[in-house]
Amino acid sequence: MEKRDHFGSKIGFILAAAGSAIGLGAIWKFPYMAGTNGGSVFLILFILSTLLIGLPILLAEFIIGRRGQTDPVTSFKKQAPGKPWYLLGWSGLIFSSIILSFYSVVGGWILSYLVRAVFFKLKGGSENYFSDLFNNIIQNPWEVIIAQGAFMLLTIWIVQGGIKGGIERASKWMMPLLFVFFIALVLRSVTLEGAMEGIKFLFVPDWSYFNGKTILLALGQAFFSLSVGVAVMITYASYLSKDEKLGSSSLNVALMNIGVSILAGLVIFPAVFALGYTPDQGPGLAFIILPAVFEQIPFGAFFMIIFFILLLFATLTSSISMLEISVSIGIRSNYERRRKASWIYGFIIFLVGIPSALSFGVLSDVKILGMIFFDFADFITSSFGLPLGALFISLFAGYQLKKTELYNELKLGQPLFNTWYIIVRFAAPIAIILIFLQGIIKFFL
Repeated sequence: MEKRDHFGSKIGFILAAAGSAIGLGAIWKFPYMAGTNGGSVFLILFILSTLLIGLPILLAEFIIGRRGQTDPVTSFKKQAPGKPWYLLGWSGLIFSSIILSFYSVVGGWILSYLVRAVFFKLKGGSENYFSDLFNNIIQNPWEVIIAQGAFMLLTIWIVQGGIKGGIERASKWMMPLLFVFFIALVLRSVTLEGAMEGIKFLFVPDWSYFNGKTILLALGQAFFSLSVGVAVMITYASYLSKDEKLGSSSLNVALMNIGVSILAGLVIFPAVFALGYTPDQGPGLAFIILPAVFEQIPFGAFFMIIFFILLLFATLTSSISMLEISVSIGIRSNYERRRKASWIYGFIIFLVGIPSALSFGVLSDVKILGMIFFDFADFITSSFGLPLGALFISLFAGYQLKKTELYNELKLGQPLFNTWYIIVRFAAPIAIILIFLQGIIKFFL
């Protein structure tokens, strides 16, 4: 029987964990959430939420994962024998699989745009060209399924290579390239004439947007972008050696996530304002507004290719972490079964995602609780799966594990440890319950 795989270096683990966090949440979702909720005010609240609530829960997942040194289900069984905490591992598998099922659909859209960009087919001939293009792509059943399948094949190919040979190796070259591409796009965007308005929107607060709704949305964005609540980070931390310092690793992941979110804002908002668009375009910002923006700037076709490569890298680094949960639970201690398990679970998730892929076209009239498949999958994971998972993880760390065990695992100074412990036991659960209630109220009202 093969020995359990581990990350080969601290930087490999940090890049893989950061890659899981830095996905569509940071590059696709953050800009349109900030654009519709006050820009800089949302950014400030997002940063505070990430550092004060999201980071402590991320650290709790790291502790649980490294202590277990196995898949999430077995890890909870080992640390709380005879108690139902292991159901958190199964819920992580279920919700991460649902997320990946519709996440891979968006990954397919990105591939469709990237192929068109590479062959210089993204050329608007009318004012509504990019809006019509986006609608044509998501409504074409063959294109969305083939593109979704191609994205899942890339994800499976990386995961089946293992931790060192697959996930860590891919993260080590995709993440640095992601930052390089981002910096290139930022330099192009902030040097456009009129870009300063976009920079002000991102960094100069308009406090009229400071309200309870914005606070809760920013807190929800922090959880979504850090990938906490679905056992992703528990799974990754299980491949971490006992010598690594969890505090610094979790802080690096959180700071990288914040940094990429800010870079995404610096790519999008200066360009949007410079070319006369408004920032409150919603989810279509990346697929409708940005291509129109790039088309109007010098070397826009080149920068469009860079942007969609960047978006593909960010999406892949998240998708491989979500597939890894299923694979780790599926293989348990039989590590030689990784390749087979990767293909089996990847194919199952692909099949589960087909209704989401078709929900904008041939299945657009099929509704669950008034929502198409894609929106329903997004709703139950964002409004239920993530906050409830994060809630029970904070309760497990704060009340099931002994304080002395946590202290010895973290190796933090007493003041820092006490602050973290209070947040995990009290502040984080209250904040998560508020997010959960907000999701319930939003649904029923």
